[in-house]
Amino acid sequence: MGKIIALANQKGGVGKTTTTINLAASLAALEKKVLVVDADPQANASSGLGVDIRNVELSIYECLVNGEDASGAITQTEVEGLDIIPSHIDLVGAEIEMLNLENRERILKQILTPLKGMYDFILIDCSPSLGLITVNALTAADSVIIPVQCEYFALEGISKLLNTIKIIKSKLNPALEIEGFLLTMYDSRLRLANQIYEEVKRPFRDLVFTTVIQRNVKLSEASSYGKPVLLYDADSKGSINHMQLAQEIVEKNKGLWQH
Repeated sequence: MGKIIALANQKGGVGKTTTTINLAASLAALEKKVLVVDADPQANASSGLGVDIRNVELSIYECLVNGEDASGAITQTEVEGLDIIPSHIDLVGAEIEMLNLENRERILKQILTPLKGMYDFILIDCSPSLGLITVNALTAADSVIIPVQCEYFALEGISKLLNTIKIIKSKLNPALEIEGFLLTMYDSRLRLANQIYEEVKRPFRDLVFTTVIQRNVKLSEASSYGKPVLLYDADSKGSINHMQLAQEIVEKNKGLWQH
């Protein structure tokens, strides 16, 4: 059975989508079967994995709102072993359309549960909000990765997110765990970056990934070409960091494949 991991932080620009794309590609390179679920109306994970979002016939939107079968929305990417359920700009209105649906917080869970047997990892790229779709993602997930940008106010939004996670654990998904806090956009030359690492490490200790994602221009270049950095420049810092992260996650979850 695969593991569903949501990547969430309601603060924008922390590297959520970049991490989703590149972690997914790195896990696939480690011969894991991976599915990315793009649950962000901006659809950046979709375009970053080479999906032409103007021509998507079936997206996560139709699955959430019209009850379409998710297996029909799965699209292959250039990376072997890596598939995606793309997003669509219509997803912006989905939260309002879902309000009248029964069990509205659990719709994504119902969609993804049948797919768990097909993949080792299902990564959900959440939108930078704590709205109904992010709640759906956290209800469907086994765990959550929280990307934290190495900047002064990094910890500001986290308490809000942790509070949301707490509520979801008590009401909707008692099994939800924190997979880890991931420091992104890390610039080792800045003393500040090191201070922030220590600051995040203090309260969350072992929940902070050893791997940090360094600032790397190749990461954004790769996305603009619709490729994960692994295919764009495998020797770049960005590629190496995400590979280390994938190895760390596989190591942490090796019990998943021991039968």
